[in-house]
Amino acid sequence: MTYSVLIVDDHFVVREGLKLILETNDLFQVIGEAENGEAALKFIESQKPDVILMDLKMPVKDGLETIKALNARSAAIPIIILTTYNEDELMMEALSLGAKGYLLKDTSREDLFRTIESAIRGETLLKPETMAKLLTLKAEKHQRRPLLDQAVLTEKELFIVQSVAKGYRNKEIALDMGIAERTVKAHLTNIFNKLGVNSRAEAVAVAMENDLIH
Repeated sequence: MTYSVLIVDDHFVVREGLKLILETNDLFQVIGEAENGEAALKFIESQKPDVILMDLKMPVKDGLETIKALNARSAAIPIIILTTYNEDELMMEALSLGAKGYLLKDTSREDLFRTIESAIRGETLLKPETMAKLLTLKAEKHQRRPLLDQAVLTEKELFIVQSVAKGYRNKEIALDMGIAERTVKAHLTNIFNKLGVNSRAEAVAVAMENDLIH
């Protein structure tokens, strides 16, 4: 199985660097490059990549505008944000729009591969330190959610949320708990319903806000 990748960044050096790294892994094939969101949207009209690596700050049409346009088209292509250290607010907005994760432009090869694989599986992979940044920004911009009862989640559900916060995938959680992967997915659905959220990242954020996990 080979996964097709579209790289969207206005810097040629960044695009070429990512392409060179991805070409070292037989799992990935770069099928296109775009220097802005408008060019990316045109590319997607004729070809559908398995995943998109997208810069946030670009001329003509930036990353957030492009994600919104893809959402309007119901284009279910997982997006990973390419970002720098000073773009926390933009990153949070992109994640709230459905981006599956983020990568700093100086990320390691292993993080690049793991984040792409997680996004393709439909998982949102966020490191605990990233979640902490998102929670801080959220607290600054929004009112705190109503506090939840400490017993809202079962012991198994708390374990799963804690594992998600540590960056573990469904398959890894299933192996650790000795249950089927589909059972983990069923637990996650229950967790989302109980916490009133729609994603793994939101579930961890709400659980941490309410001191359900640490």
